[in-house]
Amino acid sequence: MGTAAGGGFPQWNCWCPCCEVARRDPGAAWHRTQSSAAISADGRRWFLLNASPDVREQLDRLPSNGPPATIRHVPIEGVLLTDAELDHTLGVVLLREARYLPIYTTGAIGSVLDCDSRILPVTRAFADVPLIELPLETPVELRYRDGSASGLVVEAFTVAAGPPLFAPRAADGHTIGLLLRDQEREQVCAFVPGCGSLDPSLLARLAQADVLLFDGTFWTDRELLDLGISSRTAREMDHLPIGDPGGSLEQLAALPCRYRIYTHINNTNPVLLEQSAERAAVTKAGLMVGFDGLSISL
Repeated sequence: MGTAAGGGFPQWNCWCPCCEVARRDPGAAWHRTQSSAAISADGRRWFLLNASPDVREQLDRLPSNGPPATIRHVPIEGVLLTDAELDHTLGVVLLREARYLPIYTTGAIGSVLDCDSRILPVTRAFADVPLIELPLETPVELRYRDGSASGLVVEAFTVAAGPPLFAPRAADGHTIGLLLRDQEREQVCAFVPGCGSLDPSLLARLAQADVLLFDGTFWTDRELLDLGISSRTAREMDHLPIGDPGGSLEQLAALPCRYRIYTHINNTNPVLLEQSAERAAVTKAGLMVGFDGLSISL
């Protein structure tokens, strides 16, 4: 669906070297919308993994499967949220025309949406938005809007990260990753768009996945400092950099996943440049830089 970090790529107010290339030569640095993904067991009914501010444009990328049987057609059966950050949740409000929109997430994330960002009360003024809680490390079956079983099961797990800036006292479970299993095909997808560190237990969990979508926000820890646009390092912003010693590339390259894909990529990250040395390093290690519209069938 989308593969950029908050602000998209090129970011509207940014003239860093990567954004300059994207504006001057889009073929050398593909434009990207803000990160989100969609998963389906049947290719017709979809569950969103996060709902970005670009959700309307992103929904146009889903297979149409011909004209729908009704005038009002909602291809989204539910939304799974990994955190309450604005770039992952503002799309919930934009989906209010669905009239019925189940959200799967932890109690901590639901509380932030309800009491801090107020996204839930705003959306509930227009639609029925039930919150289906995901207990940590507990499989939960995803159901279609009509109540029938989808054949997909999700398990939430915590990852290293701080809470949103507008909710500094958020409870445990405010930032999670997701393991999604297709029970019939016995295939697994891991979705971790934001993560500050990788420890052995998390690596073992991710190794179960056939497809891994992982945090590719920054290339180096000092990326924003060196550009003079922030006083915080990548790790201080709860994003493990890709290319530093001990970074995610070094650790994820050893995993047996069939597909290992970077998503949530910041506009300053040189992996966005098609011919960069950083992109070549990712490809050489057997990983992929995600792009909008990427589709994987298992």
